[in-house]
Amino acid sequence: MRVAIRVKPGSSRPKAGGRHGDALVVAVSPRAVDGKATEAALKAVADAFGVRRRDVALVTGATSRDKVVEVNAVADEAARRHQALLNGS
Repeated sequence: MRVAIRVKPGSSRPKAGGRHGDALVVAVSPRAVDGKATEAALKAVADAFGVRRRDVALVTGATSRDKVVEVNAVADEAARRHQALLNGS
């Protein structure tokens, strides 16, 4: 499943939840330096979807706050979890 995310670097606590337009908001602690925020965002997405980090891959947006990631998970469960995260649950 492909998921659009909006990364908010420099947050006090990592968290995935809420929406920015149609994108899932992913707050991460590291600043956007040397890909650290992107890596932290991929880990946060994996944690939020209940999958391993290797099951989440960056598709587009390596140097942007707006990214698209591919989450390899059971489709029905991933879709349900994605909707819950967008709603802030």
